[in-house]
Amino acid sequence: MLGALLLLLALSNAVNTRGGDSDRQCEYKLALDLDPRPHSVSITEFGAVGDGKTLNTVAFQNAIFYLKSFADKGGAQLYVPPGRWLTGSFNLTSHLTLFLERGATVLASQDPSHWDIVEPLPSYGRGIETPGRRYRSLINAYGLRDVVITGDNGTIDGQGSFWWDLFTSHSLNYSRPHLVEFVEAKHVVVSNITFLNAPAYNIHPVYCSDVHIQNVSITASPESPQTVGIVPDSSDNVCIEDCSISMGYDSISLKSGWDEYGISYSRPTSHVYIRRAYLQSYSGAAIAFGSEMSGGISDVHVNHVSIHSSSSGVEFRTTRGRGGYIEDITVSDVDMDDVHIAFGAKGHFGSHPDENFDPNALPVLRYITLKNVVGRSITVAGNFTGISESPFTSISLSNISLSLNSGSVTSWICSDVSGSSSSVLPEPCPELAGSSSNSSSAGISSITAIGNSAAL
Repeated sequence: MLGALLLLLALSNAVNTRGGDSDRQCEYKLALDLDPRPHSVSITEFGAVGDGKTLNTVAFQNAIFYLKSFADKGGAQLYVPPGRWLTGSFNLTSHLTLFLERGATVLASQDPSHWDIVEPLPSYGRGIETPGRRYRSLINAYGLRDVVITGDNGTIDGQGSFWWDLFTSHSLNYSRPHLVEFVEAKHVVVSNITFLNAPAYNIHPVYCSDVHIQNVSITASPESPQTVGIVPDSSDNVCIEDCSISMGYDSISLKSGWDEYGISYSRPTSHVYIRRAYLQSYSGAAIAFGSEMSGGISDVHVNHVSIHSSSSGVEFRTTRGRGGYIEDITVSDVDMDDVHIAFGAKGHFGSHPDENFDPNALPVLRYITLKNVVGRSITVAGNFTGISESPFTSISLSNISLSLNSGSVTSWICSDVSGSSSSVLPEPCPELAGSSSNSSSAGISSITAIGNSAAL
C-alpha cells in the first residue's frame, strides 16, 4: 500500500507541473524500487526453461494469471533469471513488475503461429503494412494500470530478421508485431532494459497516459526496414530520458492516427518530454513527428539530445488528407554529427490507409521552435516544404550553427513556409529569415492557440 501511495503522490506532482519545463516534468519517478512489490515469483516456478529452445509462452501466461490475484494486495513481480527464455506473445496484468535480471533474455519466437492475430487499432483502421488485422506484440498491456517493465539491464530480443525478410519480400500476411505495446494503459514504466532486433516498433504506448521510459538501450541493424525505437501514439504525459537508440528507420516517432480514422478517434499526442537521448537513425529521422498525426501533436519539449550518423535529425511529416495539427514544439540544445538533413518539414509525405480519406482535410503545422543547435558534417541544413493550401507558419530558428560538409550543394530548401531566425548559420532561406522579434510574438501566439488546437 505504501508503494501505491507513493505512486499516486508522484503522479499528482507530475500533473501539477504540467505546463512547466521538461526538467520538472521528468523528475517524477514511477518505478516502484523504493518499495518493491510485496509478492514475487520466478518464471522457473511455472516450468519455464531458459535454454533458448524451449517455448515458454504458456509459462509466462500461467505466471501472470497467478500474479493477477495479487492486484489488490500491493501487486506482484515476475522475476526472469539469467537465461534465454523463448516465447510467443503474452499479456501482462495491472499492478505488475516484469523484472529481467542481468543475463536474462526474453527471446521472441520466429514462428508466426506463436503470435496472436488482433484487430487493427481504431485510429488507424487497418494494419500499417497490410490491410486488415495485425500480429499482436510480444509483450502486451491492454487497459491496465501500474505496469512496470524493468530489470538489471536484462534484454528483450525480437529476433527481427525473420520479419524483416517477410517485409522486404512482400510476404506478410498481417502487419508486423512490435516488442512491447501498451494500449489504453496508465502509469507505465519501462526502464533499465536492452531492446534488440524488433520486428517493427520496440516500445509503442498508444492511447496511454503517464508513461515514463528511462535508461533503455534500443538497437536494430542498419538494414532493418522501417524499424522504430519508441513511438508515443495518441498518448499524453510521456517522459523519455537517458536513452540510447540506434534504428534502421526512426529513433523516436510521435504519432496520433491515420487520416479519417485518426480524425474520427480524435486523441492527440501531447505533453511529451524527451531529454538526454543519444540517437542514430540510418534511413529515417532521429526524432520524427508523423506522418500519421491526424489526431494532433502538441506541447512537445526536446532538449539535450545528441544525433549522429543519421539520414535526418528532426523531421515533421504530413500530407493532404491527414488533417490534425503539429504545434507548440520546442527542440533545443541539440548536438548533431554526420547528419544528411538537419531539419525537415515535409508536407507531401506518406500514404493513405484507403480511398476514403478526405483530400480537403489539410494538416496545420505551426509554432515550431528550434534553438541552440550545433552540427558538424551536415549536408543540408533544412528542407521545409509545406502545403500550398496550408503553409507551415511560425517556424522560429535561433542560435543554430551548422557546419556543412564538402559535398553540400544547397544549404536550405524552402517553399510554402514562413518564420523567423536569429543567429543562424548558414543563413536560412528568405522565408525563414524574418527578424527575431517575430520569434517572440510567435511564442505568445502559440500559448494562446493551445486551447483552440482541438478545433483544427
